[in-house]
Amino acid sequence: MKEQQNPRHKHVTSFQIIILGFLSLIILGSLLLMLPFATADGNSATFSDALFTATSATCVTGLVVRDTATYWSVFGQCVILVLIQIGGMGIVTAAVAFVSISGRKIGLMQRSTMQEAVSAHHLGGIVRLTKFILKTMVAIEFIGATLLSPYFIKDFGVMKGIWYSVFHSISAFCNAGFDLLGAKEPFSSLTSYSARPFLNITVMALIIIGGIGFLTWEDIKKNRFHFRKYRMQSKVILTASAILIIIPALYFFFFEYSALPAKERVLTSLFQSVTTRTAGFNTTDLSDFSETGQMLTILLMVTGGSPGSTAGGMKTTTIVVLAVSAFSVFSRKENAQVLKRRISDNTVKNAATIFLMYIVLFVGGGMIISRIENIPLLTCLFETASAIGTVGLTLGITTQIGMISRFILILLMFFGRVGGLTLVFAATKALVSNENKYPQEKITVG
Repeated sequence: MKEQQNPRHKHVTSFQIIILGFLSLIILGSLLLMLPFATADGNSATFSDALFTATSATCVTGLVVRDTATYWSVFGQCVILVLIQIGGMGIVTAAVAFVSISGRKIGLMQRSTMQEAVSAHHLGGIVRLTKFILKTMVAIEFIGATLLSPYFIKDFGVMKGIWYSVFHSISAFCNAGFDLLGAKEPFSSLTSYSARPFLNITVMALIIIGGIGFLTWEDIKKNRFHFRKYRMQSKVILTASAILIIIPALYFFFFEYSALPAKERVLTSLFQSVTTRTAGFNTTDLSDFSETGQMLTILLMVTGGSPGSTAGGMKTTTIVVLAVSAFSVFSRKENAQVLKRRISDNTVKNAATIFLMYIVLFVGGGMIISRIENIPLLTCLFETASAIGTVGLTLGITTQIGMISRFILILLMFFGRVGGLTLVFAATKALVSNENKYPQEKITVG
């Protein structure tokens, strides 16, 4: 009797689609950047330079091995900008937005993937949310470019000034940290504009808006100034973001920038606090920081932005969940609580897992690079924190390290943008409800 076969249909999960989407975009971007006309001198970029740049742009990091303004041609810069835009809004969001604009029907699988991509709590209204994200993104980037244009047109002329305005508006909103100001001095970022209040405020506003998350935008649009009506997540994100801007800014003001004039001191401190967690622009030389300042910067970079945003890192909500969980232990409470709401045990476990993964990866990566390159550990930790937090700040070693160290940074950038749990869930099977339940036994901790 012939045995009947029942082959399993391999089901591609939402997590796998997200990962494959980012990988495909990185590979395509690398190939485009290797074209001869992608560089300013007409010589093809090496695969390692192209791959590093494409990964950094797609993962909206901002770490570079070649100065964006002087090494890449206008075509190369356009490729980088497209990678930033798609990577910032998310591969799936961009795909769903394109399908929606074309008038095609969006299936359940696409909706489910979109839900995972933007960290939405419910599947309902996901297409409407996508359209809202697209419209809001275009509007904010246009306003940002308009506000930046007077400065860049004055310094670089009309056509170049407009291009610079658009590029930096998109880069700031997507928290990418790429800049074209190497035309003044290679790898200079925004240091020549440190004393320009309106330009600094505009860039900071773009970074903050891009880093608070798409769902928070929706809350702000729907409820305006009625903070009590916001989702708990939005309340947590906005509160945590404000704290993580104000407290580090006070530290930078009193300890790192004490030699600057009062007006520039305030502006520089605020800018550094805002850009450190997500964006990667800088208006001062970070190598002048004390070791304490560098360590604070590392912690902020690893923390990152908020879920469902253009930013990477562990996310503000992860830190808040861990903090309230610890407080619940100190208070002898059964459950973690925040804003008169109970946080599920599963959320706490996910937060603890993410925290452990990020710490192990960025510390381990820093130790390996330090050993290979013979560079001080703190300097290497700064670089790996910047990579895994998809920030882009650097102490200047990115251009000097070898191939193995570059590859470590590439992996960390990819991990930081895609997300730790997304990678784990993509590689493992779904939870089985009838798993074996072993006898419980206590283990002492602490």
